[in-house]
Amino acid sequence: MAQIPEKVHELTVGQLSQRSGAAVSALHFYESKGLITSRRTSGNQRRYTRDTLRRVAFIRAAQRVGIPLATIRDALAQLPEERTPNRDDWARLSETWRSELDERIKQLGRLRDHLTDCIGCGCLSLETCVLSNPDDVFGDRLTGSRLLPEHRK
Repeated sequence: MAQIPEKVHELTVGQLSQRSGAAVSALHFYESKGLITSRRTSGNQRRYTRDTLRRVAFIRAAQRVGIPLATIRDALAQLPEERTPNRDDWARLSETWRSELDERIKQLGRLRDHLTDCIGCGCLSLETCVLSNPDDVFGDRLTGSRLLPEHRK
C-alpha cells in the first residue's frame, strides 16, 4: 500500500478507499448519510481531510459490533472539527455505547445457551421460549401467539 506523504493534507476518494479498506461506494454512502464530509475541487472531485481515515476506521469498527449508522453519526457529530480526534475523544464516544454492547452480549449469550433447545423444539412457544419471550413477558400483557409488538390505534 502506497504511503501518503505527510505534506498531503487532503485525500482523494481513491486514496481514502485504499488506506481505509472501505470501498469507494461505501465512502460515498457514508458521506450521503452525514458520517463523513468532503469538499469539492473546481473539477468537482471529492477531497477528504486526513482525519477522515480515523473516522472511517471508527465507523467500520462500530458497524462490526452492530451499532446502527444513525447512532454512529450522532457520535461523530460530537467530535471536534478543528482537529484530529485523539484517544480521549474516542474513549468518550465508546463509553457511551458500553451499556448497549453489554446488553447485546447478554442477548447473544442467551441465544448461544438456548439455541439448541429452541431448534430442537421448533415451536417458538411464547409461553416457554427463552429467546422470543424470556420470562414470559408477553404472557403478562397479551393473549394468543404474538411475536410482533402491538400497533396502537
